[in-house]
Amino acid sequence: MDSLTTLDGIALSALIARREVTASEVLEATIARVERLNPALNAVVHSHFDLARAQVDRGLPAGPLSGVPMLLKNTGFEAEGMILSTGSELLRNAVSTRDSTIVARYKAAGMVILGKSNTPEFALSFATEPAAFGPTRNPWDTGRSAGGSSGGSAAAVASGMVPLANSSDGAGSTRLPASHTGLFGFKPSRLVNPVGPAMAEGIAGMSTPHALTWSVRDNAAMLDVTGGADLGDPWASPAKPGTYRAAVDARPPRLKIAMLLTPPLGTPVDAEVLDQIRAAATLLEDLGHTVEEIDDAGYDAQALKAAWRVIAGVNVGLGVTGGDPASPNIDTLEPVNREWVREGLATPGTRYLWAVNQLHATARAMGHFFARYDAMLTPSAAVPAPELGVLSGEGKDLDTFFDLFWAHSPFTAVFNSSGCPAMSVPLGMSSAGLPIGVHLGAGFGQDALLFSLAAELEQAAPWADRRPPVFG
Repeated sequence: MDSLTTLDGIALSALIARREVTASEVLEATIARVERLNPALNAVVHSHFDLARAQVDRGLPAGPLSGVPMLLKNTGFEAEGMILSTGSELLRNAVSTRDSTIVARYKAAGMVILGKSNTPEFALSFATEPAAFGPTRNPWDTGRSAGGSSGGSAAAVASGMVPLANSSDGAGSTRLPASHTGLFGFKPSRLVNPVGPAMAEGIAGMSTPHALTWSVRDNAAMLDVTGGADLGDPWASPAKPGTYRAAVDARPPRLKIAMLLTPPLGTPVDAEVLDQIRAAATLLEDLGHTVEEIDDAGYDAQALKAAWRVIAGVNVGLGVTGGDPASPNIDTLEPVNREWVREGLATPGTRYLWAVNQLHATARAMGHFFARYDAMLTPSAAVPAPELGVLSGEGKDLDTFFDLFWAHSPFTAVFNSSGCPAMSVPLGMSSAGLPIGVHLGAGFGQDALLFSLAAELEQAAPWADRRPPVFG
């Protein structure tokens, strides 16, 4: 049964459909692997194996991912009967009484939910090291970060606990952990995946749920399962051209790709990371695409950075306190988040509206950019996975922490502010044996195009057999 851990979700579900193995046997093998590996990695913080067994016992709907075990990120995703602590001591024992729309769609597709993966407190970090639940360790090197904020999901998939896991991305929180753990991470266009029923949007529309997977086809199949408007969504999501799974099997057109290697704010990028992006550019040219190096993408990066800080602080502050600056809940937060929430609660409405307008200005700029180019190629992260503690908020004031946060993944947040789709593709490795993700983004609604391009890269430079040491 342990050999099943190298299969992707579609292959695993096919075995179940052919009755070569049962969904119950797969679940028990998965639970055994989680129990064996999680003490060293701390990827799973709330196990709900009883609910997963009950889900299987009730019978699972048929589908390409039916019977596949998965985890939910411990931020923003409600599942009836499961804890949703958002990485915070404040909500350590909070239990959901309903399913989020996306979770209901997972269940309707027969996917089996085991519990919640680790996340930083309120997802406000690129390091999954919450004080309440401890750090998630990278399966490639347990002294290093798995990234954040979807770091628990990334470590669980990278170590073979589950073949795929749910994630969310507000500034790079799917793509950054994908880069650090050697996975494929995809951020869809805004509201292709719904965030209801409790929310109409997350952090002014920047937070986008989806998934971390080994294979491109699993990722596309998951978006087929969950994509589509929810009742009362404030915006229409882009129309889906057929299925995303079909896009994986379609060769992309020959693309004009802009390569941007200089971070918009001039922060440094590791030389090995740059080498891997240039190697990816060569591969893309070998596949028939045109790659042109550029110096600037044409948006105001300093304004975007400032706007993101305002919007995140106000939204988390409202969620934690209900808008009351005297709320005792603030005192339970980690110090850097306490400072961020207080800053958010003191922000005038005019400043918040200014910040939202910066997102719209960025979206306009990216619209003009993708009128000239089909895709943008950049690093996913400025460096390979750093050592634990480097990116955490412990012992740092907000200014220091936020500067580190922004410099670590300087190319990703523009795709959140604009709503455009983007992905991290695990093409590179450092000389120290750490994964390096290659980041590609496209214009709003061009999700299928990115899946086609990702599948072409996966075929040309396969990564499925490149596994961390926990696989032996």
